[in-house]
Amino acid sequence: MKRSLLWKSLQMLARIGTSTWIDLKVHRKHHVPRTGGVLLVANHQSFLDPVLIAVQLDRPVSFLAKSELFENRYLKWLITNLHAFPVRQGKGDVRAIKETVERLQEGHVLNVYPEGHRTEDGELGVVQPGIALMIRKAGVPIVPVAIIGSFNSWPRSVKLPRAGHVRVLYGPPIDVSGLKASEVVTLIHQTLAALLEELYVMHPEVARGKKA
Repeated sequence: MKRSLLWKSLQMLARIGTSTWIDLKVHRKHHVPRTGGVLLVANHQSFLDPVLIAVQLDRPVSFLAKSELFENRYLKWLITNLHAFPVRQGKGDVRAIKETVERLQEGHVLNVYPEGHRTEDGELGVVQPGIALMIRKAGVPIVPVAIIGSFNSWPRSVKLPRAGHVRVLYGPPIDVSGLKASEVVTLIHQTLAALLEELYVMHPEVARGKKA
């Protein structure tokens, strides 16, 4: 799927904003395949994360968004045209999982957050077991993504984002073939944790969230 005019226009504005306001730097985006379905599995630090993950990519990205966001018709129109689709949080939304798998098998790039919610202290939380089902059903490359600094710019306790330093690192695709569900969950957590540590070493100017 190609980027629409709306996507390209908003992406251009987002690139300017993220470069000037939060000093965004992105590393190793070449790990995202140029074609075919791809699942981007990332840690979740703030509301900024979907923008941070998609802003420098040359392919449009689909997202799961909480169903409440679709209740406003104007916001619904916008996020639907930006390839978001609803999920009912905390209710085991089978329909959302089915659509996720279908989009991936159709060749889309899709971003999920296996922690299930934004971090409360900037650190990586527990990876939820539902990610294993999604991964095993989709059968597409799994690209891990680490984000740091996003929590400092927009923690859960703050209403509006603030200036800062944000960094994003894409890792090589994860091989989950032959793994049990529990092993997939463990591998996702270990991979994201390792990427986060690598990113903090690369960018010592970015403070860990709970120490900020």
